[in-house]
Amino acid sequence: MICGVDEAGRGPLAGPVFAAAVILDPSNKIKGLMDSKKLNNQKLAELHAIIMRDAIEVSVASASVIEIENINILQASLLAMKRAINQLKLKPKNVIIDGLYCPEINDMKMQAIVKGDSKHDEISAASIIAKVERDQFMLELDKKFPQYQFKKHKGYPTKGHLRLIMEHGVCEEHRKTFKPISTLI
Repeated sequence: MICGVDEAGRGPLAGPVFAAAVILDPSNKIKGLMDSKKLNNQKLAELHAIIMRDAIEVSVASASVIEIENINILQASLLAMKRAINQLKLKPKNVIIDGLYCPEINDMKMQAIVKGDSKHDEISAASIIAKVERDQFMLELDKKFPQYQFKKHKGYPTKGHLRLIMEHGVCEEHRKTFKPISTLI
């Protein structure tokens, strides 16, 4: 039993970082899995629904903006991954993770794989789940802070987002240790 793990939201200036852990059913292949960054919103939504329906197990976790600021984005990403893995009811024999680093979990075989989201279906599925779940969180955040238009940029440092930060200042969901926010406050 293989578990794929990936995160979403390391680069934005606002919002938590999300991670997903996915155990796929090897007897029920899901077509079209790939790195979430290569998929449009419609395909992401379709695959998210299929993965949630057909995977053996899916777990999603996050690390908050406060945690990101206290321990840095890499450590917060690993913390979200660890939470997602630990929430699984089934304990996988192998865990494959997109990137260079693995969270520290005792008694679990883990391997970090660079560009794993384009090499392994399990990681691709986790990439899709993490991205869609984080995007949904940012849509909810947009309702709380409409002045920042999070639904448009999901917290990423677009010109429009930077303009809105300059206009309205920062909110509690902005990562104040990230540049250029740290230089603005």
